[in-house]
Amino acid sequence: MANTVDNVYIQTYERTVRHLAQQGVTRLRPWVMEKSVQSEGHNWETLGPAEAVQKTTRLVATPVQDYPWDRRKSIPVTYHTGDSTEPEDIVQMLVDPNSNLAVAQGKAMRRAHDREIITAATGPSRDGTGANIVFPVEQGIGTSAAPVAFSYDLVTAVTEKFMQNDIDPEEQKVFVVSPAQARKLLQLTEATSTDYNTMAPLTTKGYVESWMGYTWLVSTLLEDSSVGQDGSATWCFAMTRRAIGFQMNKDIWTRVTEDPSISYAWRVYAASTFGAIRVEDEHLVRVSALNAI
Repeated sequence: MANTVDNVYIQTYERTVRHLAQQGVTRLRPWVMEKSVQSEGHNWETLGPAEAVQKTTRLVATPVQDYPWDRRKSIPVTYHTGDSTEPEDIVQMLVDPNSNLAVAQGKAMRRAHDREIITAATGPSRDGTGANIVFPVEQGIGTSAAPVAFSYDLVTAVTEKFMQNDIDPEEQKVFVVSPAQARKLLQLTEATSTDYNTMAPLTTKGYVESWMGYTWLVSTLLEDSSVGQDGSATWCFAMTRRAIGFQMNKDIWTRVTEDPSISYAWRVYAASTFGAIRVEDEHLVRVSALNAI
């Protein structure tokens, strides 16, 4: 008996699945203009600033100033993900693999939403004819060849850009950074001192949540757009909700069904169709920020 007892050892499993560390919610979608549409593309109409002219005498002709109309066009794309489980997998597991796969796929789709928004924020835009519009140089601080250090002065320089563009101070703004810049933010006396900021988010959550007129969001997805030959910097950006247009053709949907073509295995599938475009360049400032502390 002593030599064979290991043959009957009991194997136990948790009744719940531990989903490994990953971003599970969309962080940027609440910070864009969103339209629910059913079309192959959505035109975001824009009208440039108007200027009033002085009326110098009575009964003058009504001015015709030809206001600058334009448009940006978002093109939807479909992201999808899927997996399958055999019927015998289900009867041999204490957990439900299908429902847990659906949860994991939902998280993946929400990250896809953020990736599309980040691409629209830091890359070229598109006009109504489909032609690319390069990111305006004047809306950037630092370049891929010459990134800048993340500092208090940098944040004030970003704010200056918004002021130069006559952005209404009442417009809510968000600053999206990678973990490297978030760490540097925690080292800035101006960000962590009660003279400049409230200590509540810092003591309860461990990061600066609101400072200098910005809501601070940390995204590891920015690291996909690292700049510099050695990835020593990251494209970060600050924006208002008017900067990005988000076209939602079909929100996240899932299917869990049997497939008779593969021994009636269960197919778990999720997809979403959407697109994003930078609509107002003046409402977004892009920063090439060094990752080094």
